[in-house]
Order: sequence, then structure tokens, then C-alpha cells
Amino acid sequence: MSHTNFSDLLDCLRSRSQDHSSKRAFTFLVDGELEEIHLSYGELDLQARAIAAQLQSLVSVGARVLLCYPSGLEFISAFFGCLYAGAIAVPVTPPKRSQMQSRLQAIVNDAQPTVVLTTSAILDGLKQSWQSLPESPVVQWIASDRLSPDIAIQWQQPDQNPDLVAFLQYTSGSTGNPKGVMVSHHNLLHNSAYIQTAFELSQSSVSVSWLPNFHDMGLIDSIIQPIYTGFLGVLMSPVAFLQQPMRWLTAISRYRATHCGGPNQGYELCVRKISEDQINRAQIDLSCWQSAYTGAEPIRRTTLEQFASKFQPLGFQSKFFYPCYGMAESTLMISGGSVDAEPAYSAISAPALAQKQVVTVPETDPNAKHFVSVGKAWLDTKIAIVDPDTLTECQPDRIGEIWVSGGSVALGYWQNPEATKATFQAELSDNSAHWLRTGDLGFLQGGELFITGRLKDLLILWGRNHYPQDIELTVQNCHPALRIDAGAAVAIEVDHQEYLVIVQEVERTALRDLDVDEIVSAIRQAISEQHEISVFAIALIKPASIPKTSSGKIQRRACRDQFLASSLDIVGQWTQPQLESNAITMLQTSESMNENTLTEEAIADWIVTRLSQVANLDPDEIDIDEPLSRHGLDSSVLLSLTADLADWLEQKLMPTLFWEYPTIAELAAYLITLK
Repeated sequence: MSHTNFSDLLDCLRSRSQDHSSKRAFTFLVDGELEEIHLSYGELDLQARAIAAQLQSLVSVGARVLLCYPSGLEFISAFFGCLYAGAIAVPVTPPKRSQMQSRLQAIVNDAQPTVVLTTSAILDGLKQSWQSLPESPVVQWIASDRLSPDIAIQWQQPDQNPDLVAFLQYTSGSTGNPKGVMVSHHNLLHNSAYIQTAFELSQSSVSVSWLPNFHDMGLIDSIIQPIYTGFLGVLMSPVAFLQQPMRWLTAISRYRATHCGGPNQGYELCVRKISEDQINRAQIDLSCWQSAYTGAEPIRRTTLEQFASKFQPLGFQSKFFYPCYGMAESTLMISGGSVDAEPAYSAISAPALAQKQVVTVPETDPNAKHFVSVGKAWLDTKIAIVDPDTLTECQPDRIGEIWVSGGSVALGYWQNPEATKATFQAELSDNSAHWLRTGDLGFLQGGELFITGRLKDLLILWGRNHYPQDIELTVQNCHPALRIDAGAAVAIEVDHQEYLVIVQEVERTALRDLDVDEIVSAIRQAISEQHEISVFAIALIKPASIPKTSSGKIQRRACRDQFLASSLDIVGQWTQPQLESNAITMLQTSESMNENTLTEEAIADWIVTRLSQVANLDPDEIDIDEPLSRHGLDSSVLLSLTADLADWLEQKLMPTLFWEYPTIAELAAYLITLK
């Protein structure tokens, strides 16, 4: 059922609250399991009007408002409060500890918000972090949960133009030069209708999502779409899912969810972390799932097949999978298949692929590369495969850049006309219509879109975008033996997943007394602390040996190829041992600690033992007074470690423990106070 009569999302929510004021709009699972809090349409409308009234008393239409919220229902009210006030929402993730993350700092500098909306629980800590910003803008602070609903009566509906910016989605831009996608009210309505049509959603649909609220997929599909179509949205925090993926599947069964999904690695995590014993004991039924969408990163056929096979005893069917494609520059969704269809695959000759040719081969061909269809375009959206050099459409048997046009394509990048023109205003050589250049490579086959790679060097790890130059700068600043502007951050595929590899030149003066272990430790710690990802391998190479273009630019693809071919001029290297156990698998502890024997030393010993298991370290190498980040652990491993620690202690623990108490000694001293 289409809702083209809505003039904007403000009109949509107001209509819902007037017609179904007491109907539940959202449920948030506080603990990821049974503890629920709810939000009705009427309550959401009231809270949004109260926030909007407060904003209208402080700023004018078009002001940028930073939304800095943990997972929960407060973010939803704040986002719609901005829409109700005619302000431009800027969703961001709260910084950890007392530091302002570099990405958040760059967003603040670019968007120049005049108001920060947050919760009373993190307000004071956020203010302290704000003070660490160099030349931080002067802002007004609002803890939205402290506002009285009585002020909602003061709200005045703003004059709305569908072409005005509704929010800025900061995506994939370098932290030194971030790009905020300007998503208009019209874009939101168009993409909402697009998603509703492609997924055949109705008011009887139900979604269960663990996706973060500041990410386009989490915001638009898991929050805006339930309101647009009028169905229940069930939410849990990403932390709850990463700690115990079974929570997601249990909630899908409990609420009879029909429409849920996430990045490929979310399904991969379920396959790897959920044991056969858990499946055998589970009293859940996944047969309600109609569209298990997957996107946001390369979609692996092996992941889909393994997930379908593993969870078939719980009622999951392979036809539930719905591979799709999208990006923030097109609001969210670009293409998708049919709800009742099995995923479509194509086997392409690898040698032909290297020549940008599409040559279909049998699936059993040893040189075949397997690709998953991400469906077709819907509504008025058009997709073209374009030669990026000649700007002409490719022949059907050629691979080219994916270009997109339609009502979901956003307005451009905030205050960045040069990048806007290059990305959003591309023209084919034979006509003047404007297209969005996605930077992704692919081909069309039988009307279905297949993505083969990326034209740009963007890294996608765990569904998050990382610019390689950001990681490279982090590496080169972490140790004096490393040469500036002489490194590459690349991704390689290992066991059907993408992992980070660092190729880095060392200074000539450091060759004689090169301490490889010290440099590797510095690199892993810096990347873990600043980017929250782990490194699979580090190759330290001779000075002036990294592949470059004639103009001096790093050739990252050549670096990757030479790493895989073992043809780099290596002077020192490190590879993550036993990737499986480090990245995902956690050994189980059979019994909890007796409270009477619990000491700081016992807690520290447990953490050392478990850390040695997940990081494949010699326990004697782990210094309890050194930051855990020196071991290069990514956030998913630390969150899982927190969950195991909570089980062992039989104690609820905050998921940010390993960031709040960065050494084992500090953490053990804190934990002993909880007993």
C-alpha cells in the first residue's frame, strides 16, 4: 500500500499519531533479550513536538543539530524532533571514554552544529569530550529526556519544502575531509516508498534490528520504514548482537519478524558463533522470516549457503535471503530482488574478469569467481554500467562503473560543491542527464545487477566504511621508523571475509637496528585504538620499494597483488596466527568463579587466560599494566570478551568496560568492587 499522500515524514508521523495514538511503534530490548521498553505513535509525536519546541526557541530552520545517542528509543524522538523543527539532524556515534574520536571531531568541524541533543546519562561526559576539540564550536546542550512534555504545546509547524535537507549522513569520507550526504525530505519519502515496494511491506510486517541508529541502514530501514509503512519495529543494540548473535534470532522468532537483515558479516557471525548445541536446544521458529536482507559490503555466496544450511532446522529457508545494494548517496536502497525468489548467482571467468569482461563459466570451473545478484531497480530508478574513462555505457559483456539516477539520489555533499559535481552530477557522453557515480564496479545480466568490486580504494570491514589514507596516516604516525606517505592499507579475502593488511616502508636509517616486534605492536595498537579494527597482516618493506604511479601516488591494488604474490621487498613481517580463533571463536569456560574465592588476581588471571586464547598470545607476553589495545583487538572481539567475562562472574557488565578500563589491572580492580 503506497502512501504518496504524505507530504513529508512529519506529516506521516502526525497522521499515525492521530489515527493510532496508542498503537505501539517501537520496542527496544534493553538487555537484548526480555527487558522491554515501548514507544507508541502518540508518545513519539508528543516527545518530538516537545523537542522541536525547545529547538525552535533556540535556533532557526536549517540549523544543524548533532544527535549523539546510545542505542535506545530516545534517538527516535530526537530525530523526529529535528524534522518537526525544520532543523537538519546530524546523527553520530557517542565517543568512547573521555576522548573525542577523530571522525566525530571532523564531522563537528564540517557540519558546525549549533545544538547537541543527547541523553542526561552521557551529557556530562560528552561535554568533557567536547572540550578536547581544538577550536570547538560553541553549542547549546539539550538532554532530551529531561524536557517536559508540556512544552509540546508551544510547537509551531514549520513551512516545509520537500527539497530542503532533512539530515546529513556522514559516510565513508576521510576523517580529514568528511563528506556529509544531504538527504532531503523528498529523498526520504521516495526511498521509503522504494523499500516498501521492493520488500512488499505492509502494516502486518515486523522488523527486528541490531543495526546502529546513526548508520543509514539502521536509521532508514529500521526506524523510518516502520513509521512510514505502519508496522512494529523491534530494536536491540549492536553490542547485544555482537556479544550473543543468538539474541537476534531469538527475537525474530519471539516477535514473528518478517523483515530483518544486516551486512554479510552479521550472518557470518551467526554461522561461526552459534553452536550446534545452541541450535539443538533453541525453542525458536524462523519460518516467519520473509526477507532476510543482506548488503552494505561484498555478499558471499558461501555465507548465504552456510547460514541457510545451519539454521534450516529452525525453519529458515534459503529463499528468505534478499541480497540488495545501496549507499547513503542514494538515501539507502538502490536495487533488490523479488521477495519470493531464491538468491541468483553468476559464475564468471577470473581471467576474463581481470580484463573487465563478463564470461560466464560453469560453477565447477576452477577459475570461476562467484557473484551474488543484488536484484534490479524499482520505481523510477535507473541503473547504467558505464566505462569510467569514456563516460559511455558499456556493452553487456563488459564490467563498468555503476551509475544511478532517480528520486532517491541525494542532493549532494554538504558545503562541498566540487565533490558534489564529481559524484552527483555525472553525465554520459551522449546526454546531459545527471547521474550518481557510485564508485562500484559491476555488470547487468538478465536485468540483474552484480557487483564485482570497487573503483575507489574504500575499505569495507564489518559493514563500516574506512578510507585507507586515514589508516595509513595512523600507521605512519605511530612509530618513528615508518616513512611518511609510503604505506598502503588494503583488504584481502581470507575464508570468505575481508581483512586488513598493512604494507609500509621503513626509514633507511632504521634498517640496521630494526625492531620488528616493537613496530608491529605499535601499528596494531594504534589501529585498534583509533579505528577499532584488527590487522590480519603487516608487511614492512624496504625504502622506495612501494608501488607508485609516475606522479607519486600509492598504487594500493598493486600493493595488494604483490602481498598476495609474496613479491614485496620485505624486511619484516607479521601475520595474525589462527585467524579463526582470533576473529570470532571464543573458548567456553565450564564453570563460574566461587564468590568466596574471587580476588583481583583471580579476575586478572582469567582475563589473561581468555585473552591468550582469542589473540593467540603467550600468557607470559601479556602485561596486565599495559593497554589491551596493544594486542590489536577489534571491537567485536572485545565485546564478546565482555560477554564471556559477565557469564563467568555471573554479573551484568557494561559493554564499554574495556574502553573505560583499558588495562587488565584497572579492570580487575573495578570488577572486584561489584561483588
